[in-house]
Amino acid sequence: MSEAVSRIDRRFAALKAEGRAGLVTFITAGDPDHETCARLLAGLPAAGADLIELGVPFTDPMADGPSIQAANLRALANGATLRRTLDLVRGFRRTDDATPVVLMGYFNPISAYGVDAFLADAKQAGVDGLIVVDLPPEEDDELCIPAMQAGIHFVRLATPTTDDARLPAVLQNTSGFLYYVSIAGITGAAAPDAGAVGAAVARIKRHTALPVAVGFGIRDGARAAEIAAVADAAVVGSALVDRVAEAQAKGIDPAGHVLALVRELGDAVRGVAKAAA
Repeated sequence: MSEAVSRIDRRFAALKAEGRAGLVTFITAGDPDHETCARLLAGLPAAGADLIELGVPFTDPMADGPSIQAANLRALANGATLRRTLDLVRGFRRTDDATPVVLMGYFNPISAYGVDAFLADAKQAGVDGLIVVDLPPEEDDELCIPAMQAGIHFVRLATPTTDDARLPAVLQNTSGFLYYVSIAGITGAAAPDAGAVGAAVARIKRHTALPVAVGFGIRDGARAAEIAAVADAAVVGSALVDRVAEAQAKGIDPAGHVLALVRELGDAVRGVAKAAA
């Protein structure tokens, strides 16, 4: 990995040295509009985000629940594209060269852009990793392997239905970290059970030395702290994009409304001390 795309490794190493889990925040690129999203993106690290997932707007998401679907539609209605998503990352990098940024989305926009052109532009913009939820390991030649060759991490999802027979295939070309989906369902659908998540993370760690980040269903500081106690990072998405819609309904600044929740989540995660490995 090049200097630019080893930010994920450095951040997880720093978290381990600090004896705590990280907070991964998800927002949708261009939601509710490009300028507001740029302000929100810039404010996330100071509010408590250790890593940032930036959703690439797409008309037909599969893993995303109603909240993120709505965010996609708001962004697309205001001109969001994959190219403008990369512009957001490029702008973010002008003031922050340390916080890892992972693009999360679907293969269709990348395929339409052109894989080689996309990877070159993503690397130049400062993207550290990709999560492309509709490309299984059997399709690694499409994007995963070219991304790794370009120096961009490819982060894979594992779920409660990923058994020990399937897990090695999921992990084979995964780098950066593994994203564990804490529930069998779509984003924002239910709250995770911390005990079950802890057992799942322990099982995964018998197969890999990669950090394990856990997402889906974490909506407040208390739940984030529970997950931080058993995983290497807690991922929060739907609760944040819901705040964009709430802010618009109330006529208040969406960036400020989202960052207030990020501060609560960050404080909660930082309050959980972890035993040294």
